[in-house]
This record gives sequence, C-alpha cells and structure tokens, in this order.
Amino acid sequence: NPVLLAEQIATLDLLSEGRVDVGIGKGYRLSEFDGFCISIEEADERFEECLNVMTKSWTSDSPWSHKGTYWQYNDVIVEPTSSQLPHPPIWMGAGSPRSIKQVASNGFNMLLGQFDSIEQISEEIALYKDEVENLGRVFDPKSVAIARSINILDSKQEYEEAITNRMAARRRTQQLARRSGFEDTEEAAAAGTLYGPPEEIAAKLQALKVVGVEYILVNSPGGIKTLRRFANEVMPDFK
Repeated sequence: NPVLLAEQIATLDLLSEGRVDVGIGKGYRLSEFDGFCISIEEADERFEECLNVMTKSWTSDSPWSHKGTYWQYNDVIVEPTSSQLPHPPIWMGAGSPRSIKQVASNGFNMLLGQFDSIEQISEEIALYKDEVENLGRVFDPKSVAIARSINILDSKQEYEEAITNRMAARRRTQQLARRSGFEDTEEAAAAGTLYGPPEEIAAKLQALKVVGVEYILVNSPGGIKTLRRFANEVMPDFK
C-alpha cells in the first residue's frame, strides 16, 4: 500500500534524524509477480501510480483523494512529515533507455544494475547526464550509483571458485526473473565484479572512475576479512 509505505518511510526518516534514502524499482522477477497474483504486464502502470501516490503523500499538507486504477483513497493525510523535505532522497533503479530518461525527468538519483558491464555503465551514465542537462539541471556524478560485488583473492584457484559461485548466483536470479537475453558465461559473470588481488581491484575502480562512476555500493561475499583488506590495501590509492 503506497500510502502506508510513505508513512513508514517518513517515520523512519524522523527517527533516524534525516538519514533515510529510498530505493525504488518496478520489479523484474516473474516469480514475485506470480506469487502475488499480479501480471508482470501491469508493472509499469502500477509503479507509476504507486510513485505518484507516495509523492503526494509526502508533499501534501491537507487532505487529498486519489481515484486510480490500482489504488483509491478519499480525504487522506499522511503523518508525520519526513525530516528531509519535501521527502527523503529517492534512488530509482534503471537499465533501459526508457527508465533512465524516467529517472532524469523525475529528478531522482539513479541506481544501476549490479551485473552491468563497464561498457553498459558508460552508456547509461552518458544518457542520464544528457537528459539531466537537457532538462536545464546540473549533472552531479554522485547522483549515480552502481552496485558491485567485491572479493579480494590472491590466487587463480580462489578467483575461479569465486566466479563459479557468482555464476551460480546469477543463474538463481535468472531462474526467478526469467528474462530474455541472459548470458550464462564466465565473462558476463565477471563483468559486474571487483574480484582479484588488491592492485587489480584498484585498476577496475579507476576504470569505473574514468567512465564517470563516483559512487559505488559494495557487497562482500568474502565477509569482514575482505572489507578490512579493501580498507587497508585498496582505499589508500584513492585518498
């Protein structure tokens, strides 16, 4: 329910003293739509209406009504008001030209996919930057974030094992999503990773910086050990 979700996010923003960022996306896993008995063909319309209702919930200071295709409300007002105004920063997932343009037109930050290659990321950032500037706004590189899996590995055997696990994870995701165009190759699996010894990871980060990446969200299958090594052996190169 978008009204209840907006209320919960605003409450959390207040409790955290304005430290909430909101990530949104229309969804892509067919299994999830099937589980809720919703046609994936409705994803775009549902997402647009939900986003409209949530925005209205955060920005209206008097009762309002909404008569949409999927949700209806009559004389509601959402409380409390969020700490960050008019609402917490919104990060919208994007990957297609249509969704990238939608992010720009809404004035949102953009979150790119964890499996996107550096070539894809370069094209996606360039399109987003052009759209933002064509709308008369100044492009901020930190309004774009990418996700990357990081794993510091010292041997070829460790690397091969990590990529094998990565490929298995991608297959599980694909089994749920059932999207066309899936590439089940080692190259595709490695494209979205920061795997290898510290110097190779530093080089991959530098390559991302060259194409305009300034904000990276990392997850570590190697756990705290990898994160400590990243802090001690990779981060100093970027201070």
